[in-house]
Amino acid sequence: MKVAYFTNQYPKVSHSFIRREILALEQLGYEIERFALRSDAAELVDRLDQDEFTKTAYILSEPKVALIFSGLTVFLRQPVKFIKTLLLVVKMGFRSDRGVLKHIAYLLEACVLLKWQKQKQIQHIHAHFGTNSTAVVMFAYLLGGAGYSFTVHGPEEFDKPEFIALSEKIKHSRFVVAISSFGRSQLFRWIPAEQWPKVKIVRCGLGADFLGVNEERVPNTSHQLICVGRLCEQKGQLLLLESMRTLKQEGIECQLVLAGDGPMRPEVERRITEYELQDRVKITGWISSEQVKSLLIESRGLVLPSFAEGLPVVIMEALALSRPVISTYIAGIPELVINGKNGWLVSAGDSDALTKAMRDLLSTEEAMLLSMGRGGYEAVNTQHNIDTEAAILARHFAEALSE
Repeated sequence: MKVAYFTNQYPKVSHSFIRREILALEQLGYEIERFALRSDAAELVDRLDQDEFTKTAYILSEPKVALIFSGLTVFLRQPVKFIKTLLLVVKMGFRSDRGVLKHIAYLLEACVLLKWQKQKQIQHIHAHFGTNSTAVVMFAYLLGGAGYSFTVHGPEEFDKPEFIALSEKIKHSRFVVAISSFGRSQLFRWIPAEQWPKVKIVRCGLGADFLGVNEERVPNTSHQLICVGRLCEQKGQLLLLESMRTLKQEGIECQLVLAGDGPMRPEVERRITEYELQDRVKITGWISSEQVKSLLIESRGLVLPSFAEGLPVVIMEALALSRPVISTYIAGIPELVINGKNGWLVSAGDSDALTKAMRDLLSTEEAMLLSMGRGGYEAVNTQHNIDTEAAILARHFAEALSE
């Protein structure tokens, strides 16, 4: 079966789960073409991402005149389909927060994608994220391209489903993937009940580099905690710094590594200085997957006090390495993090509860850390093994094509 993947940006530092999925499907014998709007080779620090960059075709690498010419070609060859699709494009643009002109750009990008699909004889195309990447894939389908499916991660799709025409994208798809039961329930809200069977659960997965047998799956009794993620409002790093200040005032030893970068870095750095945490908090900037793994191994546990999420892959990575996780009762996180068994769950935005959980983790005995580590590994190996999840997705591809 000839399948293509399409994303807004690929490869990307924070999207290793897409790379794992593609490589696992190829291990199953699928021939996968990689298409994307763009990528930034300069930000790729992981060797596997650099390899994927060379395998990917980028629409926005085409000259603008080529996009316009592709659109004109499709219009001349099939004017009725083009006009019908254009009407939908305009309708979606008026309702969205990105506007009509941006959606017309998506239509031109879809014309290029349509040409590439036909050249490569693609039978099915799968997109990740239900935003503009799926819009491009849907427009290409309506212009005569391959049938499609897409994976919804959240939280963006759940925050503005009407603005991104989520129900329209599901209606035209062969099927849609949710990464958790919570995600599936949110999709059910926006489609008729007769379309519910279209919604499948395929969880993001880890491979043997995390789930294989190794000596690193032992507890760490250091006083270092790690938070991995983009420095932005929804990840809750400012709340985490408040807890770090409280722990310092209580005389509790704790070091925190903020692994990542993002728009809130100046504000985070200002708070670190204001709270006099320069000797306790370190920001790494963007680092490779291997560096993240090493830091997880060197830390006692992961802290992710997010306000909005889908289901963060770094939680799976931490648990697979026997590191307890402190996170929040939101989205799909409680489906993996079980309070008291492999981590702590707190109410989002509750600084006192977050501080208590951090205090508890820092004082937990080694035997309990070992037990929680085993529970975390078992949960990830059962629910998030990439070989198992890729096989489930492959079955959905085959069923969709047979229908």
